[in-house]
Amino acid sequence: MKINWNYPTSVWVGENRIKDLPEACKNLSISSPLFVTDKDLINLDMTKNIILEVKKKFSNLSVFSNFSGNPIGENVEEGVLMFKKKNCDGVIAFGGGSGLDVGKAIAFMSAQTRPIWDFEDIGDYWKRAEEKNIAPIIAVPTTAGTGSETGRASAIIDKTNSVKKIIFHPKILPSIVILDPVLTINLPPKLTAATGMDALAHNLEAFCAPGFHPMADGIALEGIKLIKTSLLKAFKDGKNIEARQNLLAASSMGSTAFQKGLGAIHSLSHPVNAKFNMHHGLSNAIFMPYVLTFNKKSIEEKISSICLFVGIDNNFNSFLSWILELRKELKIPHRLSELIEIKPNEIDELSQMALEDPSTSSNPIKLKKEDLKIMYQNSIEGKLF
Repeated sequence: MKINWNYPTSVWVGENRIKDLPEACKNLSISSPLFVTDKDLINLDMTKNIILEVKKKFSNLSVFSNFSGNPIGENVEEGVLMFKKKNCDGVIAFGGGSGLDVGKAIAFMSAQTRPIWDFEDIGDYWKRAEEKNIAPIIAVPTTAGTGSETGRASAIIDKTNSVKKIIFHPKILPSIVILDPVLTINLPPKLTAATGMDALAHNLEAFCAPGFHPMADGIALEGIKLIKTSLLKAFKDGKNIEARQNLLAASSMGSTAFQKGLGAIHSLSHPVNAKFNMHHGLSNAIFMPYVLTFNKKSIEEKISSICLFVGIDNNFNSFLSWILELRKELKIPHRLSELIEIKPNEIDELSQMALEDPSTSSNPIKLKKEDLKIMYQNSIEGKLF
C-alpha cells in the first residue's frame, strides 16, 4: 500500500488576529500585495478598514474585486492581468469560497503560460505547471464553510460549457491562514446555515470516503462534533465568538480531511451550482440526506462511529433524523424544487456532469449515471426512501 498524506499549512487562530495581516505579509516577503475579495465584501466597512490598515504598512497594495459568487475563468484572467500590471508579489485572498478560490487561482496563474483549464484536477495535469514563480498566498476566510483556506485547489466555472472545474496544484495551498472569528460575526443567519452545512458535508463525506487515512478520519470526526456543538448557536446568535471560532476550525478541518475524498453530495452540487448559480453550501445541505440514504449499505458502520463520537443514538436512522432536524432548524428546504425548477430533460445533462465530477470517484458506492439521476429525482420530489 502506497499512500501520500499532505496536510495543511501555518494557521493563525484567534480573536482579532486580522491585525497580524501585515506581519503575515512580511513573513512571506510580500511587499506589493494584491488584495482579492468579491463585489459584495469590498463595500463593507469591515473590509475597507482592513485594507486601510494594510495600506499603512504597504503603500503598494492593490485591490481586485470584479467578481461574485461562483466565479468564472475570465475573473481569474482579469485578476492575473492586474497582478502583473501592478507588479504584485503576493496575494491576500479575503472572503468566502469565491474570494479565496479566485485569489488562490490568481496567485497560481500569475506564473503560468498555459490556460487555467490545463490544470484541472485530472490525473497528473498539475505537473504541467511552472512552479518557480507561483506567488505566496495569505488566506483570510470570512465564512465558515468552504475551507478553501486549507485546500490545494480552486473551484472555477468554465462558462463555455457551464461546468465547475477543480483547478489543482499543491502550491495553491496558502502559506498562512488567518482564522479570526470577529470577521464572521455579521454573517447573516441564512449564510451561516448554508456555509455551516457545507463544512458538515466536507467532514461527513471525507469520513465516509473509502480508503486508509486515519489522520483525515480523526479530523473529520472532530469537525462534525464542532459543527453539532456550534452551528445552531451561531445561527441563533451570530455574536457568539466561541461558536464562530469552532465553525471556522471545523471548516478548515473539513477541507483538510477531504484530501481523502468526497462523494455524491458534491457530485450532485457542482452541476447545479454552475447551471443555476445556486449557493454551494445550500445545495450540499439539500442533497445530503438523499445521498446518505443512497449510500446507506456502505456507510452504516462509519455512521455508527460518528454517532458514538458526537452523542447521537447509535444507528443510521438516528443520524439521518439529526440531519433532517438540523436542516429544519436552519430553515433549509427539504426539496430542491423549492428553490429551482429543473426540467425533466435537464436531469440527464446534470447527471452526466455529476458522473464526470472528480468527487464521484470517491463515493462509497461506485456510481453510474442512472444512480445520479435517481438522486436528482428524489431530491426534487423530496423522496428519501
